[in-house]
Amino acid sequence: MKGLISVLATILQDRTSRTNLKALVKLLLVLLGLIFFFTVVFHLLMEREGQHHSWVTGLYWTLTVMTTLGFGDITFAGDIGRFFSIVVLVTGVIFMLVLLPFTFIEFFYAPWMRAQAAAKAPRELPPTMQHHVILTAYDAVASALIPMLQNYGHPYVVLCPTLAEALELDERGIKAAVGDLDDPETYRKMRIENAAMLVTMRSEMINANVTFTARELAPNIPIVASAGSNATRDVLELAGVTLVLRLEEVMGHTLARRVSIRDSDAHIIGNLDGLVIAEASAAGTALVGSTLAQSQIRARTGVSVIGTWNRGSLEMASPEREITNQTLFVVAGTKAQLEQYNASFSTQVPDKPRVIIIGGGRVGRATYHALMDLNVCAISLIEKLPERVKHIPSAVIGDAMEMDILKQACAREATTLIITTHDDDTNVALTIFFRRLRSNWQILTRSTLDRNVPTMLRAGADLVLSYASMGANTILNVLRGSDHLLLAEGVNVFPTEIPASMAGKKIHELQVRSQTGCSIIAVEENGKRVLNPPADYQLPLSGRMFLIGSIEAEESFLKTFKPSLLPARKRAAAQR
Repeated sequence: MKGLISVLATILQDRTSRTNLKALVKLLLVLLGLIFFFTVVFHLLMEREGQHHSWVTGLYWTLTVMTTLGFGDITFAGDIGRFFSIVVLVTGVIFMLVLLPFTFIEFFYAPWMRAQAAAKAPRELPPTMQHHVILTAYDAVASALIPMLQNYGHPYVVLCPTLAEALELDERGIKAAVGDLDDPETYRKMRIENAAMLVTMRSEMINANVTFTARELAPNIPIVASAGSNATRDVLELAGVTLVLRLEEVMGHTLARRVSIRDSDAHIIGNLDGLVIAEASAAGTALVGSTLAQSQIRARTGVSVIGTWNRGSLEMASPEREITNQTLFVVAGTKAQLEQYNASFSTQVPDKPRVIIIGGGRVGRATYHALMDLNVCAISLIEKLPERVKHIPSAVIGDAMEMDILKQACAREATTLIITTHDDDTNVALTIFFRRLRSNWQILTRSTLDRNVPTMLRAGADLVLSYASMGANTILNVLRGSDHLLLAEGVNVFPTEIPASMAGKKIHELQVRSQTGCSIIAVEENGKRVLNPPADYQLPLSGRMFLIGSIEAEESFLKTFKPSLLPARKRAAAQR
């Protein structure tokens, strides 16, 4: 009943709907008047022919003729009566089979369905809504962010400027609301004063307008917005954005850091509250041929081996794992410990390796400039459209799948290929082509959508970085005041408070890895950190842990052990 009343209220609020309803009522009154008139004329004509019928019979005849049922049990004998029957029949066809159904559908049924649809996409959130995240677009980043928000207990809503967009999201199970993005009243109705964050990932000008409008109502809310250039970044910062996301730059720098330099140094790929994560190749070192237990890496350097990469998949370290020339370690430690590792196992490369970048778009250019800044390799960039790379004179113009173009780019000397186009289908095709062309190339690939990552790994990529996951991780870090480190697509390092269900217990008793798929790589108590704690290590009663695992494993850990989901800055405020 509540739903019926709300739908009727929605219909009656609209002026056009009220006008249409009045027209429908008028049409019904005209129809009733015609039925009454035809019934009276029926009696007069029947009396003229000497037939006597009741008023109910007259109404019965009128309705059967107007609806074209025409049972034939009551008929006129004369031509005047029969002509009258034709008039009633034609009038009935026009009114009851054409005008009335059309008017009913157009003036009542269609508004009713629209009102029902509008009820699914509200224009206002309940006053009790708190700590929610407002998104102004549902894109690849939002699709990756929403499951993370749900894991950490943050409500969300996607604010859509049109009802059609909101209803489409509702059909896909996404919580959506309707409102003009440039209207302050919209954000009041979205309870922005109680929100945890506003994320706007539309065009730069819309993002600036949204930020400026929202900032006036909520001076302290964190606002994350996307930008495509340094100029628009400045505008957004002036409008009040907390963090300007230039994902092409983040992606470019990350891809550049993951290039294999072909030496054995530990190259830093992330820093998580002082816990430094790095990659190191075993090729050419004295470690080759031994097992992890025999290598005594931890005893000699203090560095802990978390695992090894195998075509984009992180395999957790085991003492019996044999080290080969193809082994690529993922290690954790302090900067001082990594320097000790480099001093113990360093090998030198006589010549700089060559890297070929496929695609001169924003990500490709950002990768090129990041590698130039690192100055660790020779670089070739291949792009079809010369206007994209007019500021890179050394760029090779042409199709990267043509042998002549590859020769110009010195492909024979290359050790690493970085595929950066924005089209996932193109990236899959290029990965297949280059992996068949050369089996020993390191192939790094950029993916726009998370769902295409497994396909690219099967195609032969050594590492795939997802544009969506990278953006979602960055936003989540701002929201929670903590660091989630994306090592590769589907592999995260994340911090968490030690849950009460784990406090004081030994790690082997908890069976974290078998239950959730996560592995504990560090435990911190009172500023002291233990890396790769052994199975018989007893967790302190309070402190933090750092775990590594997939998105699904992280979700399983949160559900199984139920750590505090309060963001870091709020925990600190509560402690004060």
